[in-house]
Amino acid sequence: MKRYLVLEDGSIYEGQGFGDMHEAFGEIVFNTGMSGYQESITDQSYNGEILLFTYPLIGNYGLNRDDDESLHPTCRAVVVHEYARRPGNWRQKLNLDEYLKMHKIPGITAIDTRAVTRHIRQRGSLKAAIVDEIQTDTVTNLKQQPLPHNQVLQSTTNNPYPGPATGHKVVVVDFGLKNSILRQLAQRNCDFIVMPATSTAAQILALDPDGVLLSNGPGDPKDLPQALTMIQIIEKKVPLFGICLGHQLFALANGADTYKLKFGHRGFNHPVRNLATQKIGFTAQNHGYAVDRVSLAQTDLVITHEEINDHTVEGLRHKQYPAFSVQFHPDAAPGPHDNVALFDHFIKLMDQYTR
Repeated sequence: MKRYLVLEDGSIYEGQGFGDMHEAFGEIVFNTGMSGYQESITDQSYNGEILLFTYPLIGNYGLNRDDDESLHPTCRAVVVHEYARRPGNWRQKLNLDEYLKMHKIPGITAIDTRAVTRHIRQRGSLKAAIVDEIQTDTVTNLKQQPLPHNQVLQSTTNNPYPGPATGHKVVVVDFGLKNSILRQLAQRNCDFIVMPATSTAAQILALDPDGVLLSNGPGDPKDLPQALTMIQIIEKKVPLFGICLGHQLFALANGADTYKLKFGHRGFNHPVRNLATQKIGFTAQNHGYAVDRVSLAQTDLVITHEEINDHTVEGLRHKQYPAFSVQFHPDAAPGPHDNVALFDHFIKLMDQYTR
């Protein structure tokens, strides 16, 4: 079935529909990964966004029951150059078309995704829609439609749930977490409990944690002012580790500022320098906002990591408290595991910290 990808600047790309067939609207963003499409589609950081893959063939190894990063994917649509109708892998249970239909996510194929990506890099992130027909008012309506805000409330758990073990007790504040974060904690024998994004410091401290982890998640960190008060209290009490959106919230809570990137960082090959060791690691990233470097001058935060390509702030630590954060995903899944030792650093902080 013929369908169209429409951008708010009037650009139109003709393709073929697959997956669910309802029309879709959202901010279009691109992912440069060569694999890991299942993990990306199920990453809650894409909540409300139309996800475009730059790699030309998507779906060639199918989808399985093990690699979901969340139970209910919340991206608005998927854009590919070509999807594999007959994938081949011993783990596969569904092909991409079947998976998107099951989760009611529209897809569009036969799109020159690299041309769209170049356009977004030049113009910046744009509103987009997938429609069946082009009407005289299609672009006008697209421009006028507001983008969603506070997607975290759609992504977070409504009820706490545990991951029992015998090691350090960790509270994970769920802003839209990836399951791979929990797997990393489980591998280190952490006795974790996942709490909603709306949890207060009092609710978290009542659980007597050894440490608190602020997860990744979607959207603008400034949509979550209530989380800043929680962080300001928690960082003084127990070790704290922020990832992605958690990193941005950690910065805001300590007086820094954030801003929207022109087209974001989304993919699995972003080079990041550790400023202490000068070593460069490759990282998985998925974010549209960043911490303002200049705003850090008047805070108690120190930059620990930076992106090689555009020098954005990729890591922070607090001068006084056992608290640190990174913009990238050390859990990877998918992506390189160059920085997985950051979880060990979190464990070491909990080992050393005495209340």
